[in-house]
Amino acid sequence: MKKILALLLASVMALSLAACGGNTSDETTDTTGTTENNTTTEANPADAIPDTMTSEDGTYELAFVTDVGQLKDKSFNEGTWNGVKLYANENDMSYKYYQPANGDQATDDDRYDAMKAAVDAGATVVVCAGFLQEAALTRAAIDFPDVQFIFVDGYPLDDDPDPDVKGNILTNVAGIAFEEAQSGYFAGYAAVMEGYTKLGFSGGGGGTNPACCRYGYGFVQGANAAAAEKDVQVEMNYSWQYGSNFSSSPELQTMANGWYQSGTEVIFACGGSMFQSISAAAAANDGAVIGVDVDQSTESPTVITSAMKELADAVQWSLAKVYDNTFSEIGGVATSLGVETDAVGLPTETWSMTNFTVEQYEALYQQVKDGTLTVDDNYDNLEQDYSNLTLNII
Repeated sequence: MKKILALLLASVMALSLAACGGNTSDETTDTTGTTENNTTTEANPADAIPDTMTSEDGTYELAFVTDVGQLKDKSFNEGTWNGVKLYANENDMSYKYYQPANGDQATDDDRYDAMKAAVDAGATVVVCAGFLQEAALTRAAIDFPDVQFIFVDGYPLDDDPDPDVKGNILTNVAGIAFEEAQSGYFAGYAAVMEGYTKLGFSGGGGGTNPACCRYGYGFVQGANAAAAEKDVQVEMNYSWQYGSNFSSSPELQTMANGWYQSGTEVIFACGGSMFQSISAAAAANDGAVIGVDVDQSTESPTVITSAMKELADAVQWSLAKVYDNTFSEIGGVATSLGVETDAVGLPTETWSMTNFTVEQYEALYQQVKDGTLTVDDNYDNLEQDYSNLTLNII
């Protein structure tokens, strides 16, 4: 069982001894149906929990403020939201999601308004997804000091708006980050070991999103390492074009089509709903896709694997700390989850590769876990000379 899930279940069990009531649905959610090393269940238990509910008193204790893109993006937003729903369902709590106004053009004021609406509706905990929440979340944490905020893909915040001035740390904000470089490394390594030598990376956030940057840099490192092991040369197209808002678009699909038609065999679709455009291009060109954040194999037969982070488990683990009175362990401090807690990796339950086996992956995973293999997460080092990889930054 995954460490982060084991820690979560221990916290939930302690909480349930003091809580009353049951689930908000007729079925009991089983969050233990996983196998080792970052697998997903055959049927996602969060899918059985409705996205909207009506509380008896009109208030909603747990709130989720979405990142850019769709709530049901089969990626970052949805994975985070699933954690909120699962925890609420397990502990008989009311919950609600809030999408900032103006969609992909949302401003800091729009995000703050969504957080304020959540607090006004009774939220005592607000889960905020994505690094773009920083300015609004800083303001909300100051204005609502009795509310706990969980900043997914985030970091500690302080009360000074000047980024060059260190203010007082906001202890009601828990920044939960992931070691995406490790997950990206596994995906790049697996792709080359499977036999692909012409790769692509299409990232979201325009190159400013730290999580996507870590994914991409890890992907390059893993591909180069596998190529060196096989004594082959690989090429990779690497681009942030058409991904600034993490959305699908005709322009992105056209770019992916061009890559596939020019010989690219597999593209790492690293950016929420961007997956839809890239998988459509792959399907039209007999290409392959690597998913991101969650196991996206059920979304398209073009998916060969997904670079994952255990978003739902991490959110549940963080929420449990609010209610077992250990939030101080993560509030105001930097938390980064990686292989040491089995919080990142590839899904093995839906494994479809044949030249690179689960056993080989697990051996590689253990090398990172025991420290014999180190993955660099400083993506400022991306533009360097690689022994067995030609990187074409577009």
